[in-house]
Amino acid sequence: MDLDALRHGNFSKLGEAVTDWEQMTKKLADLQKDAENNLKAQADKAKWKGVNATVSREFISKTAAEFADAHTQADSITKILSDTRGELIGYRTQLNDAIRRATEQNLTVVDTGCGTFTVAGNTRPDWASDPSGKTGVTDQKVVDAFCKEIEGILTKATQSDTSAAEALKLLVDQAKYGFTDASYADRDEAAKAVAAAKKLAEMAKKPADMSLDDITAFNRTMAKYHDDPLFAEQFASRLGAKGTLRFWTEMTYTHAGARGSELDTMKDLQSNLSMTLATASFSDSDAMRDWKKDLLAETNTNFRADKSPNPIGALGSQVISSLMRQGQYDTEFLDDYREKLFKQDRGAGESNTDDLWVKGYDATDLVFGDGNGRDPLEGLFDGLSHNPEAAEHAFESKSDLDHMLGTTKFTDRGESLGRALEAAVTGVADGDTSAMAPPHSAAQVKIMGNIMAAVADADGGADLATKGLGESFGDMSAAYMPEISQALAGPKSGPAFLTNSEVPNAFEGERVPDVVRFLSATSADPAGRAGIIYGESIYTGSLLESHLSDPSLFHGSREHVLQAIGKNAGVIEGIVGHSVADGKVKAAIDGESDYNSALKDKGDAAKSWVSIAFSGLELPAEYGGKIMGSVVGGTAGAVANGAVDRLIEAQQMHGARDQGLYTSAKDLYAMRDSVSQQAQLSTEDALARHHVNLPTDDADFLIRDSINEGWDASSDYLSNTKERP
Repeated sequence: MDLDALRHGNFSKLGEAVTDWEQMTKKLADLQKDAENNLKAQADKAKWKGVNATVSREFISKTAAEFADAHTQADSITKILSDTRGELIGYRTQLNDAIRRATEQNLTVVDTGCGTFTVAGNTRPDWASDPSGKTGVTDQKVVDAFCKEIEGILTKATQSDTSAAEALKLLVDQAKYGFTDASYADRDEAAKAVAAAKKLAEMAKKPADMSLDDITAFNRTMAKYHDDPLFAEQFASRLGAKGTLRFWTEMTYTHAGARGSELDTMKDLQSNLSMTLATASFSDSDAMRDWKKDLLAETNTNFRADKSPNPIGALGSQVISSLMRQGQYDTEFLDDYREKLFKQDRGAGESNTDDLWVKGYDATDLVFGDGNGRDPLEGLFDGLSHNPEAAEHAFESKSDLDHMLGTTKFTDRGESLGRALEAAVTGVADGDTSAMAPPHSAAQVKIMGNIMAAVADADGGADLATKGLGESFGDMSAAYMPEISQALAGPKSGPAFLTNSEVPNAFEGERVPDVVRFLSATSADPAGRAGIIYGESIYTGSLLESHLSDPSLFHGSREHVLQAIGKNAGVIEGIVGHSVADGKVKAAIDGESDYNSALKDKGDAAKSWVSIAFSGLELPAEYGGKIMGSVVGGTAGAVANGAVDRLIEAQQMHGARDQGLYTSAKDLYAMRDSVSQQAQLSTEDALARHHVNLPTDDADFLIRDSINEGWDASSDYLSNTKERP
């Protein structure tokens, strides 16, 4: 920055710009609030049908998100401009003060252009007559001190100006259309993120030179910034697609067999790098568009460490997939990558996937932890599990879904596939316990129906639950308990079995056998069975609380709705109980200890289901438009939470010696009684909480008889849909 430019700088126009942006930010904040509280909230409540259910709902959701991003971007720009203006005015004050002090010491400061200047002593004719000869002589140390001070001020002003310009340009470049959600408190914060990215990208270009201490420091910085859009974009784009793949290839080779603290460091590196690249994938800058394009072009390239004696390293797809296990990648990028990998995987056929991805890559180990990363579909599925939209896209094709399910018989990808399928049919990312589950769309319900049909297939479909997918099937059963309940209860059961699913009766009629066989097969897995039990208990508790607190939801007597809910619980859990008994408890859950352990482990996850999977269920307008389960407010999900607590604690049943709630399937009737008591206790909780004038004994009697009726009917359901021993 030129000295005169700062010295005489007029920052009034910059001040006007700051004022304009401040006003814009306030207006966008109002628009964001309006979009979220009115536009999106109304859209979420609406009962969409047909094209509107997918196109309009999605458009409104994305529009509301754009308003939020617009406000965030405007706020960041405002703060960077305001901070930069304040800094430049401060530097101008410092410069003028330094020049004033120099003048008082008979020094002249002159701008010589191109960022240079001089500091020289003044001369006057009368100084020549001074007998001492000292007048006008300038101390060089004083000159040097002023030069250093002024140079420092100009350097800092230049850094402030250029870093602000760079940060603002990068912010705007993040999104080709729309806005970015990058948020910064001031110019310095944005500048530090960009500088950190440049430093780490340079380090990553020379992985062989990185010591374990260097990697630890690298990790600290990346852990701090991996969610920062500017940092992520600058790191990835400066390293480049090939550079990114080479870096991780070198890291995994150099630190192969890591143990102890070294292994922990490398696990952290893999996680931080994955999340950084995931953040970067959302950038739409020219550099990142090139990075994504180049990365896809390298999927079949052989990457090997420089010092590796093995000519066969790892495919580009194996490398990048190993870095998809953490973080949420951009939907469009995942769509493109998934399409390419799916095509290759289908080309190998279900039974030859190991030949395609694993055999021949014996020296490849790209994952610090479980597995080795040789099957790129595992990493891709983990990436899809963190992006429900991309996961839904991945399994919309029944042929793709059937192929991937079929491959689990010959690979170890079942668990990761299961997590991806969960995200696809629920709309909730794996591990996300904060997001509200959206209403099930027609596309999601269709995928769920196709999954049920695949598992119900008489030609080995039931075996899928034992290929690592059982736990996910149980979770999916829990999420779809409303639709499953309506299917088993039959036509026009919606008033009793509340849901805001776009297609609540999708599994009725001829699809009921698929539902029954799906639940039966899932019961063979300990965690799967636990998921069904929790899902049914939570849903039953929520229904009881809803109907007992608001009789307007069901246009009939409370007795009838209690009977319907009780019978449904008996049918669903009866299917589970009879399925286990049919297996003679043999390896049906390898002894009850496996199931008991799964039931306990699943409890923590089930706690989040009360608020995520069920509390967002909006009732259709014709049923009062209330929130299902009366779970909004201070007593959210109290009855459902009580049901979960009882399952976790394995509450002892009255009059059943040493028989814990749901802890044994050896005695079919004991399990039936467990179901009955769980429902009775939930009913009592709801009656007490909402002061309903319904005798407890009458309610218990209704629930018990209804559950027994449903339990007996469940045996017929199984007999009519599958061969039994």
